Amino acid sequence: MRSESVAGVLGAIVAAAVLVVAFAYGPIGQFGKPARPARLEQPAAQPMPAQPAVRGPVVREVPNN
Repeated sequence: MRSESVAGVLGAIVAAAVLVVAFAYGPIGQFGKPARPARLEQPAAQPMPAQPAVRGPVVREVPNN
C-alpha cells in the first residue's frame, strides 16, 4: 500500500469516530431521545414564619435569707 492509501484509510477511521462522537454527544434535539415531561407550575409556597432566636438559660437572682 502506498502512503496515500494508508492516509485515506486512517482519515476515514478518524472521520467515522468523530461522527459517532458528534451524534452521541451533540445537540440533535429530540431525535432518538425520550420526550421530556412538561414542567408543572407549582403554586408559590407560603413563607414559613420566622422563629424567635434561641436564647440561653435565664439567670435570676435569688435572695439569700
